[in-house]
Amino acid sequence: MDTERAIRGPWVLVLLGGTAGTLARYGIDTAVPADGAFAPSTVFVNLVGSFALGLLLGSGPSSRLRLLVGTGFLGGFTTYSALAVQTDLLLRDGAVLLAVADPLVSVVGGAALAVAGFRLARGPA
Repeated sequence: MDTERAIRGPWVLVLLGGTAGTLARYGIDTAVPADGAFAPSTVFVNLVGSFALGLLLGSGPSSRLRLLVGTGFLGGFTTYSALAVQTDLLLRDGAVLLAVADPLVSVVGGAALAVAGFRLARGPA
């Protein structure tokens, strides 16, 4: 494989998008600090990211755009691993209601928003 072709490969799109998405999430995490074990920014980025992914996929993007924005940016932007850690910390702190509500809102709300974004991108049926 020649160097020029490797530089333009799909992995570069994922790398660039993931870097930008991670930096965007970091900016939001910094702007909206955690309140103890609960980080509202985690729920926010997961819900916004789910909606954005629905919009992206509903618009029928090229494979390169899916790699850059879907896999890269939104993969770096959303943070379900942080949600898992946050849920564990909430349980350890005895905040059971919040520990149940937090992932429920992120997962169920994220799925609903992804569908809404997809339908919005597709337009009226």
